[in-house]
Amino acid sequence: MNLPPTLPNIPPRNPPRILVDADACPVKEEIYRVALRRAVAVRVVSNAHLRVPAHALIERVVVSGAFDAADDWIAETAGPGDVVVTADILLAERCLKAGAAVIGPTGKPFTANMIGGAIATRSIMADLRVGGDVIGGPAPFRPADRSRFLQALDEALVRVGRR
Repeated sequence: MNLPPTLPNIPPRNPPRILVDADACPVKEEIYRVALRRAVAVRVVSNAHLRVPAHALIERVVVSGAFDAADDWIAETAGPGDVVVTADILLAERCLKAGAAVIGPTGKPFTANMIGGAIATRSIMADLRVGGDVIGGPAPFRPADRSRFLQALDEALVRVGRR
């Protein structure tokens, strides 16, 4: 089996599943719709109790309130055949190393080729914020982001299904 050079040569996990870094995820409803349509399991991971649809494919995972507990659970669980949804660049890197596909809530895919640059930019921006040089945060979430996310999630599920 020939895998793209950005993915480790690890046997796939069957069937695919979606792991969601859920505490601040704005696209949970979209994830549920896609997962139910494609019959893909979803694990909604958070530090607090969140409402999730009552369905056998959707599981709520509540971790401790410790710093990065949700990230740690996802990173330790993720592997080939999984699609991870997160805006956290450091979590994305950990999941990519485990062989998972990773997309952000705006539909931006994280890849092995771009993650180093994203981490470097994150570090520079954090330094600037500490120095008081940068004010503000990410751009507001828009309807176009939601549409781009739905397309990216479908594409990621197709990709991991082919492995």
